[in-house]
Amino acid sequence: MAGLQELGAVLAIARRGTFRAAAIDMSMSTTALSHMIARLESHLGVRLFNRTTRSVSLTDAGRLFVERVGPALQDIHGALDAVRSQRDKPTGMIRINAAPFAARQIISPLIATFMGRYPEVHVDLATEARLVDIVAEGFDLGVRVAALVPSDMIALPLGRPQRYAIVASADYLEKNGRPEGPSDLLGHRCLRVRLPDGSLLRWRFEKEGQSVELDVPGSVTLDETGVARAAALEGIGIGCFMEESIAEDVKAGRLVRLLEDWTHAFGELCLYYPGRRNLSAAMQAFLETARELARDRP
Repeated sequence: MAGLQELGAVLAIARRGTFRAAAIDMSMSTTALSHMIARLESHLGVRLFNRTTRSVSLTDAGRLFVERVGPALQDIHGALDAVRSQRDKPTGMIRINAAPFAARQIISPLIATFMGRYPEVHVDLATEARLVDIVAEGFDLGVRVAALVPSDMIALPLGRPQRYAIVASADYLEKNGRPEGPSDLLGHRCLRVRLPDGSLLRWRFEKEGQSVELDVPGSVTLDETGVARAAALEGIGIGCFMEESIAEDVKAGRLVRLLEDWTHAFGELCLYYPGRRNLSAAMQAFLETARELARDRP
């Protein structure tokens, strides 16, 4: 009979699309994973995957296998988690998916504090801009701004209000002038931002009850904060960033803050997780640490 590891391997390959990526997730070599699937296919007497040197895809039998085994395996892992949750001492792994700026904010003090208390727990933090389905992709927790937390999840506010910052280099401002209001941006070169869903970020401003939303002009469109920051530092244009991601540049004078009275807090960071799961002792301890730090935050 196939074991849980073999069943999980099929789901991992189907989810990740390659043997190499699935092997990394399962902490094993690609060769070992390939042999494992070959043995399972031999036992079943049917191929689950079509393989070429460039791609891997499910056969019809493979698709049926994933449709039937996926929910069953999730129930089995849920049962195992329920048993593990009875342990007094938190152990095991917590997998967290977070936006890059959110990850930077929770590393200290949340993860650092938690790991100091529970050194036997392994925290696996994955950062990516796109909003993922944390259940489908095997994560225990997500970290996003409150407005982006799916409605079927339990959200735990971390007490960290988020704010956009409009910035430019001193060199850019010397050559092009300084915008005094949001509408002035229409006459400037701006760094346009492509969101994970493919749409362009519309810059939002608010002051004394007046709201403005702009599709800013610009000849450069970017989708990664580090690249956009580098472009702003080079004087290519005015950028819109999460405040935390460019705070050190502003403090050091590398970037100049603009229209600060028009940018206000719009939401706070939240941890979120599916409510139907039995929480492991490690998860319970992690959430309690988060609640404690949120309470103590000014």
